[in-house]
Amino acid sequence: MIAAAAVFLLVAAAVFGVYIASVRLPAAMARQRLERRLQEVSHVGDDDTESSVVADQPRGPVPAVDRLLARSSAGSRLQRLIEQAGVKTTPGAIVLMSGLSALVVGGGAQILTRFTPALLVSVPLGAALPVLFLLQRRSSRLKAFEEQFPDALDLVSRAIRAGHAFQAAVGMAAEELPAPVGPEFKKVFDQQNFGLPVRDALNGLAERVPLVDVKFFVTAVAIQRETGGNLAEILDNLAHVVRERFKILRQVRVHTAHGRISGFVLLALPAFLAVALSFINPEHMKPLFEERVGQMLIAGTIGLQVIGYFWIQRVIKIEV
Repeated sequence: MIAAAAVFLLVAAAVFGVYIASVRLPAAMARQRLERRLQEVSHVGDDDTESSVVADQPRGPVPAVDRLLARSSAGSRLQRLIEQAGVKTTPGAIVLMSGLSALVVGGGAQILTRFTPALLVSVPLGAALPVLFLLQRRSSRLKAFEEQFPDALDLVSRAIRAGHAFQAAVGMAAEELPAPVGPEFKKVFDQQNFGLPVRDALNGLAERVPLVDVKFFVTAVAIQRETGGNLAEILDNLAHVVRERFKILRQVRVHTAHGRISGFVLLALPAFLAVALSFINPEHMKPLFEERVGQMLIAGTIGLQVIGYFWIQRVIKIEV
């Protein structure tokens, strides 16, 4: 009898729990989506506005650090970098990962080399790894945006020619285009729907996507709204200019291919020779890895290799 009553209570509790979840879970998820959209569209304005938003809605693993960074210019720049990289995290989480990465890289370098001055290089390098990851994601995202941007301009232009308003054309581009152009246009469209002026919404787009083409687009739309003109024709001309610039850029990459390949060969040659000599004559290479002077030479070589890599990239990079 007691067992049957226990089974009944468990079944009743399970049914009641499923009922409560089915009733309240959709509303909770909808509220969470609304809060997320409000937070996305609220990152527009001056630094004080952004700081207040971050301070009021800490969602990272260390909210206290988020609130502290929200009051500093470094926190605002880090938050802007996170938005430009398209990573769903917070400045406090990046600081926490930087600390953990510094401990892991520094501890690993100390264990492997047993050379205390190596901490002067390994700890800052480990702390910089999360920021370097954000910079790499930011660069990749901006390149993808730049590739998709002419198609977005064509879509907005065709929508305007079909009789749609500029706001509706931006909404159509947000729905039809993939990331990262689609989500960025979606933010602009949502900001307009929430009452933000078109100029401010477009300025927010220019801040999140710091590209010259986007600045041209924002300036063209702002001038057209003040002075009038054929916005569809302006966007068509801008898309044509962007595509022609990409053609020139690809031609430049073809002409600089020899320099880039030479740079990669020069960077890989020392490491390749070190590995080859280690197999050919291990006794000859052993002092380089075991002696203190050899370890210092290896650290200096790595530093010079890094400097040479950035120098070669600087030489072969041609702005178009």
